[in-house]
Amino acid sequence: MWACAWASSIIKDAYRSTVEEQVAKFLHIIGHNVKNRSVSFFFHRSGETVSRHFHNILNAILMLEGQFIKQADGIDVQPQILHNNRFFPYFKDCLGAIDGTHVCVKVPRANAPRFRGRKDWPTQNVFAACDLDMKFTYVLAGWEGTTSNSRILKEAFIGEDP
Repeated sequence: MWACAWASSIIKDAYRSTVEEQVAKFLHIIGHNVKNRSVSFFFHRSGETVSRHFHNILNAILMLEGQFIKQADGIDVQPQILHNNRFFPYFKDCLGAIDGTHVCVKVPRANAPRFRGRKDWPTQNVFAACDLDMKFTYVLAGWEGTTSNSRILKEAFIGEDP
């Protein structure tokens, strides 16, 4: 219920669509990994309306990032490192770990060669960082499967998107 409270303070009812319906469309899309066309059929709305409502909710969530996500300050040493003589001298400034992975994607046939890397199918190269409690602190997705990990890391530091 708290989701409706914060959403209604940022997002307003649209013509013939309540905040709750907009949130329901958003959750249906991300929860079931369905296409815009399926949601527009289910909710009896146009594809443009579903897309607009999805992006309204997504933008509201992104606006609340600062309230719910706390970035590590780098001053405190994690207890797993501090109390382990084997790790402390070497990893005392470590905030977490980074790695990349390839995720299978569906793309138009014309774009498939750009997304085909080491695998036999199109993939996205996803770069992620997590803290020592195994909680994600940063994710950069959307890169073509042929993109090298070093380029994605470089772009993550610069702050550019794919």
